[in-house]
This record gives sequence, structure tokens and C-alpha cells, in this order.
Amino acid sequence: MRGTTEVTVGLKLNYRRTFLIGFAFFGILLLWQVYDSWCPTFLTDIFARRMYDLSSAELKAGDPDKILNVQWLVGIIMACDNLAALILLPIFGNLSDRTKTPIGKRMPFILTGTMVSAIAFPFIPVFFHSNNVAGMVAMMAIVLIFMMMYRNPAVALMPDITPKPLRAKANGIINIMGYLGGAAATVLGIFLKLSDYINVSDQARKLWIIETPFVIASILMVISAFVLFATIKENRIEEEMKNEMLLGEQLAAIENPVDDDAPMSPANRRMLRAILGAEFLWFMADNAIGTYIGNYVIYYLNSSSSSTMILTILGGVASVVGFATAGTIADKIGRKWTISSGLAITVIGLFLMCFVAPSAQVIGANGEHAFPAVLFIVWAIKGFGMALVHNCSFPMVVELCSNKKIGKFTGFYYAASMSAQTITPILLGMVFKATLLWRALPVYATVLFALSFVVFTLLVKNIRAKKIGNKHGLEALDAD
Repeated sequence: MRGTTEVTVGLKLNYRRTFLIGFAFFGILLLWQVYDSWCPTFLTDIFARRMYDLSSAELKAGDPDKILNVQWLVGIIMACDNLAALILLPIFGNLSDRTKTPIGKRMPFILTGTMVSAIAFPFIPVFFHSNNVAGMVAMMAIVLIFMMMYRNPAVALMPDITPKPLRAKANGIINIMGYLGGAAATVLGIFLKLSDYINVSDQARKLWIIETPFVIASILMVISAFVLFATIKENRIEEEMKNEMLLGEQLAAIENPVDDDAPMSPANRRMLRAILGAEFLWFMADNAIGTYIGNYVIYYLNSSSSSTMILTILGGVASVVGFATAGTIADKIGRKWTISSGLAITVIGLFLMCFVAPSAQVIGANGEHAFPAVLFIVWAIKGFGMALVHNCSFPMVVELCSNKKIGKFTGFYYAASMSAQTITPILLGMVFKATLLWRALPVYATVLFALSFVVFTLLVKNIRAKKIGNKHGLEALDAD
């Protein structure tokens, strides 16, 4: 062990600072959890009522095919945000790479994006409640544009000041912070049930039920941004970290060294394309589940929307376990096999979901049915598996670039994920329209997850970083 002492001292993850950087992820997942949980159902309700000239109560009691017939429209609107992200994320990534200000290169984008998004976000349910489609979609667009300004720089902040071999563990920490943000939004959904708003007559609907989660999300997002701004001084930390970042370059898990002034090596380019290709497929699958699970629970399983929130919490808890252990697993078997294992686990979980059917037991005052318990198992499996995937995939991408191009390569990562999320809501919406089967959701996701496993396992090499003395267990609590 004496031979690794110098390297160990040189590359020691600052846990306190990494947790503070995680406040950026806290705000991101907080907003997206509310957005993805409420907005698809808003769109389904408002489009179906307009298309069939029915009240919400009549629509819920009527032909379920009417709900499936509007999912392609819901998919188009939900895909527009991802199309905007596909265009804007690389732009803001490149801009932030080249930005120099007294508060850093990422912070101006984070603060501006947070403020505008937080102001616009609570107006989405207001316009929905007033049956104003144009106003609701406009507010969704504003939130999307400015969250794209925020997202890429916020995600790039971690690798900016974390040496390459330590980024998988650091990514686990900031993802845990993100899931805490998502959990905060999910708890709101348990007590402020969207189904209590949707399943009553138009006259009996109370705006505060759907408005409160959006207001609280905006407030918490602003608080998280100010905590980040007050505690992370970009310019000073980057100066302090220069030597550690250089050492990290020497220990990186890449096939060929990275040089700012030379073209990307063929081996590194192949690795990048393989990772992004597999990522595209798993995000197509994951976003399909995220976009339509709320409607699946309300309109197919006929269960309370609070069940969706419990699913999200359970998946989040399993994800936290995954993020907490992924770095250690990757140390032992490498990032490639950690991701492949996560994808295989997820395929198993989603395969079980393909056999789920609505319960015959009616338990709710509004005619709601019992929630199938097997889905809790599915979500725990999926949460853990995808945590292994997400924890290691982003560090693998930014491993392939120098510290001067982190924003650009973060843009590549999000270009793959957002292009997938642009296509998948529309494609699955058309599948729903063609099959008139809600069971198409788990089948679609299972097939895509399986394809991503095949692509990643066959095409990505398992290149191990040079051995460093990462601390584990109680030793890891000795942070600066």
C-alpha cells in the first residue's frame, strides 16, 4: 500500500463539496418529477375532452379507447420539450465552456435558468384549470427553454472539478441528491392526488390540488440554486484543483490519451459512438415508462394516482441504493460490466410488468381499483438497475474529453438522451393508437432495454482506470 500513498492523497474525493454540487441535480429532478407526473395527464384530459366534447367524468366512465386515441397528441407535446433540449443543450454546453465571469462559467446559466423556470412553472396548472391549451403549452415551452439553459451547465459542474477516476462515485452522490429532489415532489403527489382532481366533475375541481406541487417545486428549486451559488465558488475551486485534474487525466479509463490539439482517436470515437448508441436505446425505453406511467395507472389500472407516487418513491429508494454502491461495483468489475448488469436487471423487471393486468377489487370512493403489488417489485428492480446504468454512463462519456470540453461532451450525452426522448413519446403514442392496448407500454420498454443491453455489451470495451487508492466504508467519511 505504501506505493500508492502519493496517488491516494492526490485523488481524494471531496464528499462535502460533491454533495453541495448535488443541489443542482436536486433542483433538476424536483422540477422534472412534477412535470412528468402531472403534465401528461393534463394533456390527456384536455385533449380528450375537446376532441369528444365530453366532461371529464363522462370521459372517465366512457370508452377507454378514447383515452388511448389521444396519446399520440400527448406524445407530440411531450416530445417537443425533448426536441428543444436536443437543439439547446449542446448550444448551452458550448457557450458555458467558453464563458468567463467573476462567478464562474456555469453559474450564470444555472441562476438565470432557475429563476425564469421557477416563475413560469406554476402557471402550467393555472392555464390547464382554465381550459387554456395555448397558455399551458406556452408555459411548458418557457420552462423547457430555460431549464435547458440550466441543465447542461449544472451537470457539467461536477466533472469540472472532479478528477476522472473519481467521477463515478461523485456521480452517484449527485444522483442521490437528485433523487431526494424527486422524492420531495413525489411526497406532494401522495397527499395532493391528481386522480382526486381528474375523477370529479369539472365544477368540483379545486385548483389548489394541482397548483400546490408546482409552487412548492419552484420555491425549492430557487432555494437549491442559491445554496449552490453560496457554497460553490467555481473559479477558486478550479484553481485549487489544477494538479489533481492533471493527475486524473493520466489515470483515466480510456484507450488513447486525450489531446486538446489533436483529433479524437479512432478507438475513443468508436467507444463514444457505442456508448451514445446504447444510451439512445435505454432512454427511449426509460422515457416511455416515465411519460405514460401516470396515465397507465389512472386509465388502465383504474387506480389512484398516489400509487404512481409510491412507485416513484420505491424506485427512488432502490436507485439511492444503486447509486451508493455503483462506484464500488465499478471499481471491482469495471464501468462496462456495471452498466451491462444494470441493463440486464432492468430487462428482468420490465418483463414482469408485461403480465400485469388491472385488479378486479374496487377499493376507492371514486371507483378506483386495487393497485397490483407486483409493480412495486418491478419498480424496485428497475430503480436499482438503472441507477447502475446512469451512475457510470455519464462519467464514461466525459472520460473521453479533456477538461476544456466537458460542456461539449455533456452536450453529446444529452443529445443522445434527448433525441431518444423526442422520438419515443410520439412513437409509443402511435403504437397505442394502432393497438389500443396499454400493455404495449411494458412490451415496448422491455424490447428497447434488451436492445440497449446487446449494443452496449457487444460494442463497448471494459477499459479499467489505473489503480488508485479509493477509500471505502468508514474511511470514506474522512472528507475535506
